[in-house]
Amino acid sequence: MIADRMSAAMNAQIREEMDSAYLYLSMAAYFHSIGMDGMAQWMKAQTMEEVGHAMRFFHHLHDRNGKVKLAGLQQPQSEWSSPLAAFRAAHQHEQHITGTINALVNLAIQEKDHAANAMLQWFVTEQVEEEAAAAKICDQLERIGDSGNGLLMLDRELGQRPLPPTVTGETGGA
Repeated sequence: MIADRMSAAMNAQIREEMDSAYLYLSMAAYFHSIGMDGMAQWMKAQTMEEVGHAMRFFHHLHDRNGKVKLAGLQQPQSEWSSPLAAFRAAHQHEQHITGTINALVNLAIQEKDHAANAMLQWFVTEQVEEEAAAAKICDQLERIGDSGNGLLMLDRELGQRPLPPTVTGETGGA
């Protein structure tokens, strides 16, 4: 059985992850609108990944007889001044999510919830990867600057990111 404080915090994290998915889906729509279909593909893959993250929390709560309580999502931003601005926003958002994951780890330690702490370690590692990926794209976009050819090359490269498998109902599935 999961403690009430941990359950409430994980429910809040489900919302954070779904807000992330909604933000990245909005970014995908923005990139499509400016003809950057590769960047849109990258963001669609990111959207699906975030839904998978939410499902990890969903399944953890379910497996421990916790109650899943879904909250409404935030209205995401829909326009950015440039691809760089959008990816900077994605990077800042990932830094925010890292903070929420770290707070969950701290709570798990405080509550002596070893099962939650073990599950959360996957997210600690994942957030290092998430921040690094967004930062790398920001760095590339900064180097590209006003080069249309460079932007098109990066768009083509980012479009190679495959979509993750769809989220299943399996325990712990992501």
